[in-house]
Amino acid sequence: RLKDIKTLIMAIASDNALKEKISAILSSITRKIKTPIPKEIKPMLATLVTKPKEEEGWLYEVKWDGFRTLSYIHKGKVSLCSRNNKSFNDKFYPVYNQLKEWKINAIFDGEIIVMNSQGFPDFSALQAWRSEADGELIYYVFDILWLEGYDLMKVPLKERKNIISALLDNTGIIRASESFTISGNKFFELAQQLNLEGIIAKNENSVYQEGIRSKEWLKIKTEKHQEAIIAGYTRNENSNKLFSSLLLGIYENGELIPITPVGTGFSHKTQIEILNKLTPIKTTQCPFRETPDFTKPSRFRPNPPKAEITWVKPEIVAEITYQTVASDGSFRHPSFRGLREDKSANEVIKETPIDEIYVNENNLIRDKLIHYTGQQERKTLLNPSDETQVRNIEGHQLRFTNLSKIFWPREHISKRDMINYYYQVIPYMLPYMKDRPQTLNRFPNGIHNDSFYQKDVTGKVPGWIKKHRYYSETDQREKNFLVVTDEASLLYIANLGCIEMNGWSSKTQTPDYPDWCIIDLDPDGNPFEEVIETAQITRQVLDAIDIPSYCKTSGSTGMHIYIPLGAKYTYEESKEFARAVVKVIHKLIPDFTSIERYTSKRKGKLYLDFLQNRPQATVASVYSIRPKPGAPVSMPLHWDEVKRGITNQSFTVHNAIDRLKETGDLFQGVLGEGINMEDALQKLSKLFKEVKVKQR
Repeated sequence: RLKDIKTLIMAIASDNALKEKISAILSSITRKIKTPIPKEIKPMLATLVTKPKEEEGWLYEVKWDGFRTLSYIHKGKVSLCSRNNKSFNDKFYPVYNQLKEWKINAIFDGEIIVMNSQGFPDFSALQAWRSEADGELIYYVFDILWLEGYDLMKVPLKERKNIISALLDNTGIIRASESFTISGNKFFELAQQLNLEGIIAKNENSVYQEGIRSKEWLKIKTEKHQEAIIAGYTRNENSNKLFSSLLLGIYENGELIPITPVGTGFSHKTQIEILNKLTPIKTTQCPFRETPDFTKPSRFRPNPPKAEITWVKPEIVAEITYQTVASDGSFRHPSFRGLREDKSANEVIKETPIDEIYVNENNLIRDKLIHYTGQQERKTLLNPSDETQVRNIEGHQLRFTNLSKIFWPREHISKRDMINYYYQVIPYMLPYMKDRPQTLNRFPNGIHNDSFYQKDVTGKVPGWIKKHRYYSETDQREKNFLVVTDEASLLYIANLGCIEMNGWSSKTQTPDYPDWCIIDLDPDGNPFEEVIETAQITRQVLDAIDIPSYCKTSGSTGMHIYIPLGAKYTYEESKEFARAVVKVIHKLIPDFTSIERYTSKRKGKLYLDFLQNRPQATVASVYSIRPKPGAPVSMPLHWDEVKRGITNQSFTVHNAIDRLKETGDLFQGVLGEGINMEDALQKLSKLFKEVKVKQR
């Protein structure tokens, strides 16, 4: 069906007809999610590798030598954003003006380039571009993330590509970036012959993983490139150049590390432009922890000239080319290539190609973060001795304090141990915390001392922390929930003493539409065997109506069973669906379960809690530690593990990370495509009439 859509759209003149055809596109797409238009999407990134894939199911594209650009088109308004969310509206106004004429609502991902007279991308011309007289701007679109009210990021890439092909062609200023299903090695050889920057390989079934450097997308460069932060410059004695070399650095584990200076690749005009940018940020402080000796003799420069060093604040990013990396980590034959105005200094890390790609679905989230950590697995964030430590987390200087304070006295587990756990578990946990308002449950002095809940953080957190506004009927004023958006904000609330993490079931983008429905098995002194039996009965009920379910220990006394909703239904609909489910469960095992809200009416029976599906209600997040003896963790389970012998003490801060290394994230399906609730309710109604009371 999709192969005919391009022809149909090209023949349509009216806006109404165009929208009808877009509806036809959407009706044929699987795994789409109804959402408001997302804001500030962080683009998916590709992993640098040494050679192309030679496997079926991979698509190949040209690696465009330009600026990564996300374009948001909504209700006649257009926003062009760089990778670090800087506006390109004014800088690349021809692209902006062209998109303003479009009569659709969409988010595209692509690359803005300048095409030279030979028809190839010219990065230097792009940097110098000020008007159309400087070269032909092209916006190559290679992905679509949202269209007319539907999030397409969970849609397989091959379907997203079909949509782009239906909407765009390869003429004009906005073009579809062509994909090729040919031998990767042959395509790479062609890129080398054409002097292109490289190629991109993409798994045709990959989903768009926001902000992740994924192994589902690979980049293979024909020339080795590296981004670096300008930390200063030198001027040799008796030199007639404005400067002799740029002093460069790269962040490693939050610290700026010096790399090889670069002294070639500059024209006089380029040097003037660079100095104009560096002069306002001159400083007397060396940006490195220890001042490097850039002018010391070496094998290749036994008598280096005397040079004057000028330091600058590490804010501006340059790109260099090089031939090889020496055994000491230095770059051989580096040459300046250009400034990267589209990237922030805190994004710059050393990129090292890897020879082989292995993707294990169970360890997908961990594998995605290998590039960021520079190691196969995360180690501890905080050292074992310093009481106060400052760490650069995603460009934010986080100050961790009172680290030796004991939070679990019997187990002698400290605040430092807790924060180190959260640092290691973040790759698994963040997808279930990201963009969710938090009810902060703070234990500043450990589990046996006073604790308190905090919802309103107005005026109490740094400006970079995202907040979600709400109106307090009690105080008759607006307040703000804290929102976890990234690694830094999650670690920030851990430092506040939030032993357990309590996020909403919905995101700020869709606050009234939860991503999951929860059935909370809450015992009232019941033996845990009854919790296990109830969990298995719950699974049998959901299996009977073809509904996927995912179980985790609560980390306290019960279990939580999650059902994916895909943000398609309201909290009220989620609550009523859970009510219908627990009615069937209670009918099967009425002798030790209850659906009574009030404890006095339950008579010591296990509560089938469906009310956790109300707005602002929270349960402990998956992988959260609980403020209980033993430091238990709320851990996902295989359903065949839900049997006698499992307890809430089975997983703690001591063994949770090791388990995750073995199992990966068993909870991924919770964030998958939501159920068809209407069909499920019909099946539930029929099942309720058919079931008989279970005989124990």
